[in-house]
Amino acid sequence: MSTLAPLRLLREPWNASESNQSNATAGAGGAWCQGLDVPNELFLTLGLVSLVENLLVVAAILKNRNLHSPMYYFICCLAVSDMLVSVSNLAETLFMLLMEHGVLVIRASVIRHMDKVINMLICSSVVSSLSFLGVIAVDRYITIFYALRYHSIMTLQRAMVTMASVWLASTVSSTVFITYYHNNAILLCLIGFFLFVLVLMLVLYIHMFALARHHLRSISSQQKQPTVYRSSSLKGAFTLTILLGVFFICWGPFFFHLILIVTCPTNPFCTCFFSYFNLFLILIVCNSVVDPLIYAFRSQELRRTLWEVVLCSW
Repeated sequence: MSTLAPLRLLREPWNASESNQSNATAGAGGAWCQGLDVPNELFLTLGLVSLVENLLVVAAILKNRNLHSPMYYFICCLAVSDMLVSVSNLAETLFMLLMEHGVLVIRASVIRHMDKVINMLICSSVVSSLSFLGVIAVDRYITIFYALRYHSIMTLQRAMVTMASVWLASTVSSTVFITYYHNNAILLCLIGFFLFVLVLMLVLYIHMFALARHHLRSISSQQKQPTVYRSSSLKGAFTLTILLGVFFICWGPFFFHLILIVTCPTNPFCTCFFSYFNLFLILIVCNSVVDPLIYAFRSQELRRTLWEVVLCSW
């Protein structure tokens, strides 16, 4: 059992033999094809940080009734998704460390059952995490472009239906993935889903930024304060760059890995790229660490509640 068991299934293409893989790697030459050895302790540390962060977000939203709105419910679901990624990572890494040091001895049949449980858990959390990133983008879009009708469009009932649908779809899709992970059609569906979320976020956030920029330009022209306009535009562009940049950097390499598995499983250069699989997994775990900083901790109300939670002032 190795770190992030379900994604381990995709470490190397199943349609290329082991000998072909080794020959391709050797043929590619170069030290960079040796891959990257990521210690389990790093996965463990990042998992703990992510777990604590997202647990605080969930506790703060549940505690403060002012945060009981669709927007914060979606952020809470994103935190739960990231928390499940962390829990899966922590559980598997701890078992690996205990087994490596001979502290824990488990039968092979038990390990296989544990693998299946972790497979289901982390695949479901990865799909739901991507889904809620898209849902949050849509919610913010409605907030800006349909501000007066927001509460009639995004009712609490619709928010609950949306959240339940995402969790149900994530569970079903993870089951299908674990069962048919060796099928290229399944990988193409995952790749298509990632590209859909990426394009959705790109279009919605850029449209929101364009509207905000237009409003700032109108205000600046009326008040004759171009410096304020330029400063606000730069700040908005910087925020947008961070938002989309973090998403692409954290998720892009893994899904590019899936694309290469489908398109060039035996190519020497693709094989070299496969050898850095652990790095791509680290980036996914890092995304669970960064998400609260982007989507949750920027809210002043939530930060204040977080301090209350940390100080145990219930």
